Amino acid sequence: METIKQPKNWFLYIRKSTDEEGYQVLSIEAQITELKEFAERENLEISEIFIEKKTAKIPGREIFNEIISKIESSKIPVGILAWHPDRLSRNSIDGGRIIYLLDTGKLAGLKFPTFSFENTPVGKFFLSIALSNAKYYIDNLSENVKRGNRQKLRQGEWPGQKPLGYIYDHRLRNIVPDPKTAKIVQKLFKDFSTGKYSLEAISEKLAQYGITSKNGKPRSNSSIYNLLTNQLYIGIMKWKDEIYEGKYQPIISKELFDKVQEILKQRGKPRKKRQKHNFPFCGLFRCSCDAAITAQFAKGNGGLYRYYRCTRKFGPCEERYIQEKELVNQICQELKEIVLPRNWEKEILDYLDKEEKKENQTGEDFIQRINQKLTEIQTKLDKLLEGYLDGLIDEEDYKKKKEELIQQKITLKDEKEMAEKKKFQSWIEPTRNFIKTVFSIQKIVSEKSLEEIRQIVEKTGTNHTISNKKVTWNWQLPYDFLASFLARPARWRGEPNEFSRVKNLTFPVWWVTMESNHPPLLYQRSVLPLN
Repeated sequence: METIKQPKNWFLYIRKSTDEEGYQVLSIEAQITELKEFAERENLEISEIFIEKKTAKIPGREIFNEIISKIESSKIPVGILAWHPDRLSRNSIDGGRIIYLLDTGKLAGLKFPTFSFENTPVGKFFLSIALSNAKYYIDNLSENVKRGNRQKLRQGEWPGQKPLGYIYDHRLRNIVPDPKTAKIVQKLFKDFSTGKYSLEAISEKLAQYGITSKNGKPRSNSSIYNLLTNQLYIGIMKWKDEIYEGKYQPIISKELFDKVQEILKQRGKPRKKRQKHNFPFCGLFRCSCDAAITAQFAKGNGGLYRYYRCTRKFGPCEERYIQEKELVNQICQELKEIVLPRNWEKEILDYLDKEEKKENQTGEDFIQRINQKLTEIQTKLDKLLEGYLDGLIDEEDYKKKKEELIQQKITLKDEKEMAEKKKFQSWIEPTRNFIKTVFSIQKIVSEKSLEEIRQIVEKTGTNHTISNKKVTWNWQLPYDFLASFLARPARWRGEPNEFSRVKNLTFPVWWVTMESNHPPLLYQRSVLPLN
């Protein structure tokens, strides 16, 4: 295997954003201290330090872009030193840029005190999994919030913004009627139910009570309409088009609410709904001129066909129309580049299940040992207090020993918290999702479900382009590595990476675990050597 020379110059990249306050990431100062000590131990020469206080969830970080530009224009090999891969990226685009710079040799190395990395195909695969895992953590935060909201709704608690007429009771963890504004809301409903008042009149009445919009003007008609149609007032919670029963006190009767809805219905004017055409790939691709791709119907050969074309937003464009059937065929052909044989699926998923059980058992054993130590320390604290109260231990020794035991207790609690959080940051779940996605492609391609094809293309690729009636895109992490991996044996035989070839492979699947803290690498030992 060819030895890769380490760069002499290293850029130190430090990042911490406000959206990570609840996540145990070292502070800016702590990262600088730790990384400088690490650089000294590894004999790394730091040429520049870059500090960024911005989230990495989305592309567009100024300091990160600056460091990438300097690496691209540098005439000497440069490496990046960071605390962890998730400091560099939590999104697929920036992660892809890092991998691409490593592929082209512009970025000569990466170093992390918390993550072992070598600039090899295996190392880049592990890095892509780590970067995908960082993105998974951000996505998982959003899912946890949604899960918490659903649980509150099932318990009859309102998780959203409190409506006019209610206040939030932290003791009950739910909304309760506000003694002042609840009566105002009741009066507004009663007045409107008489049929004598318009939405403007109700808004004026509300302004008389001192309740206006943020600019101090009476509320808009749409705001009043939303207030009068809000089912929260009768104890019904609507969340994401699903209805839940609220366990709080309604302030409007169902009879009064229905009467108001009937009046609103009578005054409303029916609107003609414009029929929406089903063009599944609109908004997904861009033209070579960077304008969006739109679609339209066209007649030809005795039938009605769907075509995709450039919107010509930026002026005249010479790109030709492409028929949807041809577009789908090209997309399916591209997707076949990351298809794995179906007979591998069970073996891989079974392996992941076993690894997950091992990790869970190891974590539970670790937490159990910590709980046992915490119990032992608490017992010592109790005995220490008894000895002090009985006069067997003087006050100075008591305070000194108590502080020592409490420090141990705090350290153990931190270790326990870190172990419990580690369950949510395991490589297994994002790897399982990745594997399931890859194995689902064969079925999607076979059934030609346009909506599912669009979803899988969005999930696995980026920079989708149509140029000269040809479809192209860049694979996202770690699909880019898989596509390259599957294409290598085909190139040796001088043939393309076709779906028909991949699905008939019968070579055994081998898993190699490089280190205990790294995910396994899937490869064909009998076909593809690691180097």
